[in-house]
Amino acid sequence: MGERLLRIFNREWSGLHEAAFLLGGTALLSQILGLVRDRLLTHQFGAGEALDVYYAAFRIPDLLYASVASFVAVTVLIPFLLEHIEGKSISALREFINTIFTAFCLFMVAIIVLIFFLMPFLATFIVPGFTGEKLSEFIVLSRLLLLSPLLLGLSNLFGAVTQSLRRFFVFAAGPILYNIGIIFGIVFLMPFFGLQGVVFGVLLGALMHVFVQIPVLYAERVPPRFVYSIHWRDVRRVVRLSIPRTIALSSTNIAAMVLIALASGMESGSIAVFTLAMNLQSIPLAIVGMSYSVAAFPTLAKLWTGGNREQFLEQIVSATRHILFWSFPAVILFIILRAQIVRTILGSGAFDWTATRLTAAALALFAISVVAQNLVLLLTRALYAMGRTKLPLYANLAGGFLTIGASFFLLHLFHTSLVFRFFVETLFRVSDMSHTSVLMLPFGYSIGMLANLWILLSLLRKEFPTLLVRLKKSFLHSFSASIGMGFVAYHSLQVFALVFDQNTLLGIFAQGFFSGVIGICAGVFLLYLMGNRELEEIRIALHHKFWRRKPIAVEPEVL
Repeated sequence: MGERLLRIFNREWSGLHEAAFLLGGTALLSQILGLVRDRLLTHQFGAGEALDVYYAAFRIPDLLYASVASFVAVTVLIPFLLEHIEGKSISALREFINTIFTAFCLFMVAIIVLIFFLMPFLATFIVPGFTGEKLSEFIVLSRLLLLSPLLLGLSNLFGAVTQSLRRFFVFAAGPILYNIGIIFGIVFLMPFFGLQGVVFGVLLGALMHVFVQIPVLYAERVPPRFVYSIHWRDVRRVVRLSIPRTIALSSTNIAAMVLIALASGMESGSIAVFTLAMNLQSIPLAIVGMSYSVAAFPTLAKLWTGGNREQFLEQIVSATRHILFWSFPAVILFIILRAQIVRTILGSGAFDWTATRLTAAALALFAISVVAQNLVLLLTRALYAMGRTKLPLYANLAGGFLTIGASFFLLHLFHTSLVFRFFVETLFRVSDMSHTSVLMLPFGYSIGMLANLWILLSLLRKEFPTLLVRLKKSFLHSFSASIGMGFVAYHSLQVFALVFDQNTLLGIFAQGFFSGVIGICAGVFLLYLMGNRELEEIRIALHHKFWRRKPIAVEPEVL
């Protein structure tokens, strides 16, 4: 049994779709566990002060992770690691890993200690609407969570090594173990320690995220070790490459931090509604966008450094076509079935119908940018593979500023224009609720992400003028089939509302489930009539054991 497990951990995965299906499947399991996690939290606390504090406590650690921990990001380290791996120099590879490992740990620990003591001061800017016990608990939880960027940063470093060696399984298993740790904290530690117990679970999950990758590192004879002699030349090379990515990620996190700060001054539960809706809309982001972008990056980096421009473009086109294929249906289903999705997943215990409706409306506004978010992940990695690290920086900075600016503008418009407010509240059926201003935050977020995508596409078109032309047919097929799917799903909701009891959880689930299934069948039928290329590729992939056949893309792919 142990040998079989070790073989799975050490297995080499080749081909874009093979690796993407592996990552997508494990991401799906991780997201299911994430939904269980959120349901347990909402059942216990509802959309109120406790979850506001808990979700807000992640903001400073998240910013620390996006800034300092990006020094060891996968997209930054893989090109350096591939140099050593392809050069067949195991000793040089060990020296590089040990240098980065030592430098990262020393710097991160120093930053964590500094922020630990500055936390009370920083809290006044992060959550200006928190006071008294609410503010005190925020400080305690934020200090505990400062360990998570260190642990997840180490996991990034180890993950860069395992991905460079094409060992995707352990990288994909990390998020699963992370959510298992949080669920353990909610079930077994929260009854004794309250919200601090949940945070202990977060740290346990982060620890497992790190340790799952260590067997592969030992098997490949590259376990990281502290060294006294740091090769500062390697550190400087990595830092120079990571600085644009660090600023880009930090701008995104700062934008999210500003939105949380705005939500902290709104009615109790606003941060919880915003975060829960964001978690739900992130499901296709983790399953589709992250899977294809992570699977494609090592090959993109290798093709570009090898001067294979046409194959590089084909890799981007292939991944983009499949992201569009999966993302458009997700957008439509989120918008049409939003109430059924939220009520089924989160609607128990203290999470009442008011919270359900508000979270559902926020989910629909987030869903507007799901396609953009998925493609941003891929196109950003494509530019990193090309060594154009400053271009994603410009796009992310612009997107972050637009997110903040749009949110402030929409909030102002919402409070000053009765016509606009009436339109939004009527459209999402929340006109009888009092604290609907929080909906402007996901709306502003979506505007920023759409702008980010537009900028990235504009930058890539300068290098590859035919990019959009090669995607036109796939875009039209996926978009039109998704609209047809939504039309059928919407009218199916009206029919099944007469069949199932809408006052029970089972009835709401059945209404949404059967409406969604019928809508999906209609969408697949439309794609079949159009002779959709992606549908045929997916059929072939599911018909055969994809890990025993050649990759599905038009041209053979080798990682």
